[in-house]
Amino acid sequence: MGLDKEVASAAGAVADIPAGASLAVGGFGLCGVPGVLIGALLERTEVCGLAVVSNNCGVDDRGLGLLLREGRIARMTSSYVGENKEFARQYLSGELEVELVPQGTLAERLRAGGAGIPAFYTPAGAGTQVAEGGLPWRYRADGGVAVASPPKELRSWGGREYLLEEGIATDFALVRAAVGDRHGNLVFHSSARNFNPLAAMAGRITIAEVEELVEPGELDPDAVHLPGIFVQRVVRVRPGDPAAERHIERRTVRTALVPEQQGGM
Repeated sequence: MGLDKEVASAAGAVADIPAGASLAVGGFGLCGVPGVLIGALLERTEVCGLAVVSNNCGVDDRGLGLLLREGRIARMTSSYVGENKEFARQYLSGELEVELVPQGTLAERLRAGGAGIPAFYTPAGAGTQVAEGGLPWRYRADGGVAVASPPKELRSWGGREYLLEEGIATDFALVRAAVGDRHGNLVFHSSARNFNPLAAMAGRITIAEVEELVEPGELDPDAVHLPGIFVQRVVRVRPGDPAAERHIERRTVRTALVPEQQGGM
């Protein structure tokens, strides 16, 4: 592959993602979600049966929730799923397989997969059903458990138990960055930095949508959060694209204080 990794359109960037592919998707809530790439994949109605790894599955009408609503996701590996009613419905009715993973463990599994580390030991989950197995991954339509989590290998060091977790590598990864260059070097803004770099590392083919595309050499090397070696395709977000809009997951406001409440006269 040449050093110039820019792809002309999001549709072109996701054109070879097949049905049944595994995807690592960046974002945290609605922060740093690659909405343009998700929208392009949504247009490819034949792409279904996806196995998605992401911190959460968006909300009912945003982010990965759009793919979920259309029945395109067969399996989710996530940490937090509490903002999506359709997710709960599909899971409890047996339509969706779900592996819930402690958030720090999920982050490290993605990083490990990207670094070529097949597995690692962690104390997170030791002494719980995460280690013992039996957590419902998929329900039957009658409410019984169709697929349960397996037990995990345990070892002790220094009198403390640790369980073995496997690294995660996926066929593709979709991420969103604030700034990127044509070589695939990426800079993420604030909280969007949490899962996006890890998802990018885990993907064998990583596609990045960037809000600002600059020429190679314009980024300060010390400011780069993810080097281009982990990125195969870059798509510039077009101004005015509705899929690129930023949304607030939970808008919290307070009533304006009158002068007396502010300590004024």
